[in-house]
Formats: sequence, C-alpha cells, structure tokens
Amino acid sequence: MKTLKVALLGCGNVGAQVARILLEDAEMLAERSGAKLELVGIAVRNTATKRAVVVPEGLFTTDAEALVDQADIVIELLGGMEPASSLIRRALSRGASVITGNKALLAAQGPEFNVLAFESGAQLRYEAAVAGAIPILRPIYDSLSGDTITKVMGIVNGTTNFILDAMDTTGAAFADMLAEAQELGYAEADPTADVQGHDAAAKAAILASLAFQTDFDLADVHCEGITKITAEDVAAAKDAGMVIKLLAIAERGVNGIGVRVHPTLLRRTHPLAAVHGAFNAIFVEAENAGELMFYGAGAGGAPTASAVLGDTVAVARRLVTGGPLPAIALQQPAKVMDFADIATSYWISLSVSDEPGVLASITEIVAHHGVSIETLLQGGLSETEDGVAELRIVTHRSTEAALAATVKTISELAAVQEITSVLRVEGN
Repeated sequence: MKTLKVALLGCGNVGAQVARILLEDAEMLAERSGAKLELVGIAVRNTATKRAVVVPEGLFTTDAEALVDQADIVIELLGGMEPASSLIRRALSRGASVITGNKALLAAQGPEFNVLAFESGAQLRYEAAVAGAIPILRPIYDSLSGDTITKVMGIVNGTTNFILDAMDTTGAAFADMLAEAQELGYAEADPTADVQGHDAAAKAAILASLAFQTDFDLADVHCEGITKITAEDVAAAKDAGMVIKLLAIAERGVNGIGVRVHPTLLRRTHPLAAVHGAFNAIFVEAENAGELMFYGAGAGGAPTASAVLGDTVAVARRLVTGGPLPAIALQQPAKVMDFADIATSYWISLSVSDEPGVLASITEIVAHHGVSIETLLQGGLSETEDGVAELRIVTHRSTEAALAATVKTISELAAVQEITSVLRVEGN
C-alpha cells in the first residue's frame, strides 16, 4: 500500500483532534483512502506547550517550512494570515495538496490559491472552513454540479446563534447573553469577529464562490452584526410569530449575484428558525433539486476535525487513483450586485403620535417609493398612555435602495417620534 506523508500545521483545539484521529484511526483511514497516511510532523510555535491530546513529542517541530517540503499532504490549521498564507503557497507550488480550515485567509486569497493549485496539479480543499462538521462544500461542488443553485442562506456562526436563541428563549438583553456565551466558551474574550458578522461574511464569500462559480471576497459581502439587536426587537418578533437569526445569504438576482450578512427575521415555520444553540445550518435552493438543508455542529475540535479528515481521505484517494483534477480555478465571470440593488423585505417598527391621518401619510410615502405593504402586524396602531402609538410594518420585496429611502422619508414625518428598529425579512 502506498504511503502518503502528512504534515500538520498547528496543534490547537482542532489540530490536536486531527493528530489524534490520524494516529488512533490509522488503519481505518488507510482502508478508506487506499494509502497509509503517515503523520510526519506537527509544526507549532512552542514544542513545550501542553496539548489537549497525547501526541508523541518527536512529531513536534518549529520548522514549518522544512515540514511542508517533505509532505504529500499539508493540513493547515494555524489560522490567521501569516505564516499560513506563505506555507500554503509553498506547499501548492511544489505540488503538495492542502487542506485548510482558514476561512479568513480563504476569503481574502482563495482565488489565488485555487489558481496556484490548478497550475501545479495539487488539490486544495477546505470543507472545515465554513460550517465545522457539516458537509456543505462537497455537496455544492459535487452533488449539485449538474444543477443551478439560485440561493444559499444559512446560520454559519454558532456564537451569534447561541446569543440570539438565548435572547429569544429568556427575553434577556444582548450584553447578558454575550457574557453567558463567553462564560460557556462559545464566544471569545474579544467577540468582535463573531458579533459584528465578520466571521459569517468570510464564510459567505466562500459559499458564494463555490455555489455560483465566481470569485468573491470580503469586499463583495455586505456585513452587519447583531450588536444593535435589543430584547424589545426579539420580543416583538416573537409576538409576530418570527425569530431573529444572523444569516449569510448569497443569491442569484436579475442583474447579478448578491452576497450579504445581517440579522434577519424568519417565520417560525421556516426550517432555519428551528436551529437552536450554537448549531449551524445551511439552506440551499436549486432549480431542480428544490430546497435542501444541511444541519449540524458548526464548530468544536472533534466535529471540525471530522471535516478535515474527510477532505484528507478524499485527497488521498485521488493521489492513489490519479485522474484529472476538477478545474476549480476556472471560475465563470458574473456581476457582483451592489447592495442597493438587492431585493429584500423590511420589518419597520416605529413610534408615532396617535393622531388622525398618520397611517395614511405613511402608506402614501411607501407607495411613492414603489414599495408595498404586505401587512400591519398584529395590533397595528395601538394607543398608549402618553399619546404615542406603536406601529409595525412588513413590506413586500423591493430593492434595498427603495426600502432605505422609504424609511428615511418616514422618519422625517412630524408625527413619527422614533423608528425603533429596521430589520430584513426572509422566507415570508
């Protein structure tokens, strides 16, 4: 049986589990891949650091470049931009195949890596970069390759889903649920990448690139986080039979492809509305396959290691059997839609003076901007003690530009005390 040398870069939470599986399940992996997968070394910054799993000390090295130069397969789990980028380029340039879970790096330099892999005949795989253990990239690229994907929409960040789900369940404020997420280990000490949507945006760029065979990077993704979501927003959504989720959305429009990340209202009957805790799920719509959903653990050492080893076995099989590589680098050009041109629906909550003609004025403004009202949510205009009424509106789909202009004009009405929240709606 052929032996393939595997180099592991990084031995953190995921890397340690990858090392464990490569060593403990070597026989099973050999049977499934058709080759012995020999872990020849693990590159780390400090060889003396205690690890989460027991690994022979002789495998550790600080010379990552020398390790890459002797490997057939390189598994990059360092994270960050450097030295990860240089090491991936070094591996691909010499024809070594690369498996990585580095979403930020792929969102920034993925197209370049694809071209480099194509030119050298190497393989580049990154299932673990989007949704942990959930197999989504291979189904998109392989299983749906004979179909036309029209939309990909998903919960791809477990931290934000845990926070929003807990707010929905308990009625607590964002800050309280963020603190709990940090205490439980779901959120980092600095949660910026998660709560501001940057992590989800990187994953959205990767998903869109594969789903629509067009290169996208972070600059193409409209990104909004969840820090402005209040307990009142969550409660109002609950009263209306909805739930708020941070969604990554990539969809084909009339004038191109739009990619966005933002808090989104979903009817509780939508499959994504039932995704609780720190779990992830991705909803795919295709012309012939229809609607598909992929659900599971989106993070964690062992779950993510499962995706890494799945890629490793797939790479090893091709190295054993040979044959032409799929031309991932040969992407098709497509227009990236400006966010203002993307069609969506709005939920608008506002406080207005409880006086005659207010609702008529708002309706006139909405119509003037070419937008129509789908519904006034339950209760509509209801009197309060101080003469201010609360109104909730859901619009039909229109362009982002028209909807934003509508909200701006409404806010300028003398009778409007405050627009308390504006959220986008999907699946309505």
